[in-house]
Amino acid sequence: MIERLIHTEFEFSVSNFPVTGIIGPRQVGKTTLVKTFTYKKSFLYLDLEKLSDLNKLNDPELFLSSIPDHTIILDEIQHKPELFPLIRSLVDENRIPGRFIILGSASPVLLKQSSESLAGRINYIELYPLNLLELDGRLSIESLWVNGGFPEPALSDSKKFIQSWYRSFINSYIQRDLPSLGLPADPSVSRQLMMMMASLNGATLNYSMLGKSLGLSLPTVKTYLSFFINAFLLTELPAWYVNVKKRLIKSPKIYFRDTGMLHYLLGISNRDSLFGNIIVGTSWETFVIHQVKSVLNIDDEIYYYRTQDGAEIDLLIRRDNQWLAAAEIKLSFSPKLTKGSYLAMEDLGIKKLFIISPVEDRYFYEPNVEVLGVKAFLLEISSSS
Repeated sequence: MIERLIHTEFEFSVSNFPVTGIIGPRQVGKTTLVKTFTYKKSFLYLDLEKLSDLNKLNDPELFLSSIPDHTIILDEIQHKPELFPLIRSLVDENRIPGRFIILGSASPVLLKQSSESLAGRINYIELYPLNLLELDGRLSIESLWVNGGFPEPALSDSKKFIQSWYRSFINSYIQRDLPSLGLPADPSVSRQLMMMMASLNGATLNYSMLGKSLGLSLPTVKTYLSFFINAFLLTELPAWYVNVKKRLIKSPKIYFRDTGMLHYLLGISNRDSLFGNIIVGTSWETFVIHQVKSVLNIDDEIYYYRTQDGAEIDLLIRRDNQWLAAAEIKLSFSPKLTKGSYLAMEDLGIKKLFIISPVEDRYFYEPNVEVLGVKAFLLEISSSS
């Protein structure tokens, strides 16, 4: 079994908070994490997509209050948001650590009742697809990049299964999950927009262009993308634009959260088709960014930086109001820096720059510029935690 990096954080949360929330996309390993954890007391697991478990909650107050000595795990909580006020009431009556664990495939932004009802009572932890530190050599970087980090396709040797898995995964989101979260949309439009976002992966977000291309109003496009983001399908990388003296790019970049899903939507199923596709560079960028995000502390911030004068850095990591690391992401065994990287370092006062590339051995490109692989960079920023 693969031990997830958040295991220690999860253990701390269950031991200290009355409610722990594990959030992340479907099939990312949330249920496996909580079912394989060793609890200090008896636990009860309820899958809120299972009719027999839902029936137990016909009178939820009676049922949940009858087992105060158990840790109660509620999976896919987004299907029963009306439980949040009751959970708050039960916690306030008996505020002990590890009372409830809730699992959700939607962010607290969509679960508004959660953020309103459980403020001060819940600790949220986000679970990402598998990363290189968790796999510890079990898969090659290339395999994880091509097939994505969702455990089932990542660990499968069958290309047919991987393609079938992503087809089912995406269909489920479009036809069932997004509508159940409240997206008032025609599934065919959701699919069309998702395909377009795959072709624009890594680009700066332009709502107007998307709306014109799809014949949708600006508010409609924003609504769709907000749901995609808060259902953990897409993520934004914000621009750093504190320096008002520069002509800065301020729009966020938009990325798929998992390269396996991105590749499926673009008809990419193996290394050859990936390297023969024009998106290979932005796909590598997507892979690196989400590997990095999966190991950061919850309060860390990440950005990109670009000016209209050509200064640019792909990835900036900020911790405690200071730069933790800055990196360029290059799909090359012999990466080169452009003038824009040096300009950005000067603009931001960055003393050291990393270049993340598919190399095995790290080396210094210049005294203050180091080239290293993805796993080495993850270890670098993890050791700074």
